[in-house]
Amino acid sequence: MVMQISSTAFADGGSIPSKYTCDGGDVSPQLAFVGVPREVKSLVLIVDDPDAPRGTFDHWIVWNIPPNTTSVAEGQEPKGIGGRNGFGKTTYGGPCPPSGEHRYFFKLYALDTMVNLPASAAKADVEKAMGGHTLATAQLMGRYKRGK
Repeated sequence: MVMQISSTAFADGGSIPSKYTCDGGDVSPQLAFVGVPREVKSLVLIVDDPDAPRGTFDHWIVWNIPPNTTSVAEGQEPKGIGGRNGFGKTTYGGPCPPSGEHRYFFKLYALDTMVNLPASAAKADVEKAMGGHTLATAQLMGRYKRGK
């Protein structure tokens, strides 16, 4: 089985409801993980926006998620270590594009190791630590455009 990430909040390629953005409650959407390989030691979740005006903007970074995790409830953080996002927080920060429609990529990585980094490390540090340890990946993409 291929590893997959999905959400009941929006379909892959679909619109992210404002509830999960800075225009709503800014709560994280429900996520489900299936097909995680048995030999995995940890999971990494990264949510980013490659359409941001100054380059990719990081919204959510969590590593050392237990490999038996099959879902993350709406408004909850997965068990693991939170990294520093573009808002300077170590928790979920929802879509908040300054203009136009942006794409938000929810990426799940299955690793054969634990990531040895201090809390609040940045995405670049996590990606470097993941190097050569990724056994499987999955992606869910949602779109959001603000207001009128």
